[in-house]
Amino acid sequence: MQEMIEFLRTDSCLIILATMIIILFVGFIILLVNNVKMNNKYKNFMKKLGNGKNIEEDLENIMYKVDRVEKQNAEIMNFCKGLDEDLSKCIQKVGIVRYSAFKDTGSDLSFAVALLDENNDGVVFNGIYSREMSNIYAKPVEKGNSKYTLSNEELQAIDRAINSNNLYKIR
Repeated sequence: MQEMIEFLRTDSCLIILATMIIILFVGFIILLVNNVKMNNKYKNFMKKLGNGKNIEEDLENIMYKVDRVEKQNAEIMNFCKGLDEDLSKCIQKVGIVRYSAFKDTGSDLSFAVALLDENNDGVVFNGIYSREMSNIYAKPVEKGNSKYTLSNEELQAIDRAINSNNLYKIR
């Protein structure tokens, strides 16, 4: 213990203690500067975020707007589903076949047109042209077939409509 007391009274002990105090003081200054910088950044962030207002009110307003947008989005999705259902019932597939119904008429003036929806339901028209008259017949189509007898041209028109991929080409 005596040795310890004598060591504390020496100049080397004072130098070691002074050095430690200087290191601690420098560390304290560095921490103080970093703390001031962090406080300034925080204050600037809060000013930008709140624009000088109450941040809680701003967050409540933002949450209200988000809720409103979510409700509008749900309404839009329901509307789009309704459109999809309606669109499936619209004419989406068209098949056209031109042909010569009679040998004496010349070019392909007769035609068969199939107009089908997504489920291959619709109608097939057959327009027969001759020198003396023209007639147009319509037959209902359900799932690509009709309960009425179909001509080869009407069957071709229905087949083209089903395989058209919504591209309308006259052949």
